[in-house]
Amino acid sequence: MSRYVLGIDQSTQGTKALLFDEEGRLLVRSDLPHEQIVDEHGWVEHNLEEIYANTIQVVKNLVEKAGIDKGDIAVLGISNQRETAACWEKKSGKPVYNAIVWQCARGAAICEEIEGQGYADKVKECTGLQLSPYFSAAKLAWIFRHVEGVKERAEKGEIACGTIDSFLVHRLTKGKNFQTDYSNASRTQLFNIRTLAWDEELLDIFGIDRSCMADVTDSDGDYGMTDLEGFLDKPIPIRGVLGDSHGALFGQGCLKKGMIKATYGTGSSIMMNIGEKPVFTDLGVVTSLAWSMGGKVNYVLEGNINYTGAVITWLKDEVGLISSAGESEELARKAKKGDKTYLVPAFSGLGAPYWDSDAKAVICGITRTTGKAEIARAALDSIAYQITDIVRVMQEASGIEIGEIRVDGGPTKNAYLMQFQSDMLGIPVRIPEAEELSGIGAAYAAGLSMGIYNEKIFDKMNRTSYKSELDKEQCESLYAGWKDAVRMVMTK
Repeated sequence: MSRYVLGIDQSTQGTKALLFDEEGRLLVRSDLPHEQIVDEHGWVEHNLEEIYANTIQVVKNLVEKAGIDKGDIAVLGISNQRETAACWEKKSGKPVYNAIVWQCARGAAICEEIEGQGYADKVKECTGLQLSPYFSAAKLAWIFRHVEGVKERAEKGEIACGTIDSFLVHRLTKGKNFQTDYSNASRTQLFNIRTLAWDEELLDIFGIDRSCMADVTDSDGDYGMTDLEGFLDKPIPIRGVLGDSHGALFGQGCLKKGMIKATYGTGSSIMMNIGEKPVFTDLGVVTSLAWSMGGKVNYVLEGNINYTGAVITWLKDEVGLISSAGESEELARKAKKGDKTYLVPAFSGLGAPYWDSDAKAVICGITRTTGKAEIARAALDSIAYQITDIVRVMQEASGIEIGEIRVDGGPTKNAYLMQFQSDMLGIPVRIPEAEELSGIGAAYAAGLSMGIYNEKIFDKMNRTSYKSELDKEQCESLYAGWKDAVRMVMTK
């Protein structure tokens, strides 16, 4: 009898179901998008009921597409968009408000208030994270303050809140399991990564009741059983849960200290495994937990960028410069060699390592001969420059020489971008044949925990490589121009 591993990747743009065989090969994938709810303030939300309905439906679509016996599915792993905050009724599982998406900065005033009270250093010391509306805590605090009845019901123990993984686990297990994993907990800004527990003082600072928070479980731990709303004839265990970027780190096989990956999605997460002891730095990247597997915790340095793949979407949807993402590569290759146009995509401020939420985007260095090809190239280059910012900081903070970077996500199909990325970093860029690294990581964690896989599974992944072709002096000149452009938009 075949044993299949099921992965669900609940991401910012949609939900994917992934089916893996006993060799770890991705057999079939099924996707459904969900609505991006954006209001006049630029606040971003997701409908949790839509996300849950899509989660069930993508699995049904997957099984039909694969033509397998659904009884042969042995285990489920879940990866998820991370800092996105959810709040729902414990008893019914019904959301009390839409999920507030990681991109949404509505918690900025709350963070300013907390900083004014002198707690910013406390937040950084306990969580490894810079006080920011990017993380879940300020989003949940906003719900507690502004959604009628939530705070009062929370005090009675009726409200659950957390990241998307905990919502899915709670619903999939019919309310029996209310759990999150260490990777997701570490991104809420409420979890103490030194004591490995929810921090009572931080919960109090943000005004969130401890009873609302999920039990924190190993990333390869036991998250209960699900029959996917009756779709399966018998329940299967949920045995792998990871935030999407952590899932990608694990899926990439970055299991050892010093290994680094970059996920190119709507935004980007650059993550470096720093081993079993945390490294804290003031250089603009944060310290988080990679995961806890088999009771052993690994730490990471991480930098998050708001706009990477979304820059290409902006070129297409808002500017109308291209009609498909693939056109950006062709245009970039036509750009004049000597043109020094830079785009700094601070459309919603700058993330790591600058952390300037008031910065505004700019295109600079334009001359009379600058055209659409040069602007397209500047847009792609901005992605590589932002990644380079973070990798350089991580190398400095950790003192570890980085030998290569493993990358994943849709924009890695852009050969121009990948070559320029290698040029700017001066190290090989390695791209796996498989695309869905977040879902692969969670599925592999689940398969390993059930004994279906062993760690040799990571050696089976085929990769292509790009190696640096520009000389160092030229790279430094280009990078210096980028840093000058960034300084133009900085407000701090």
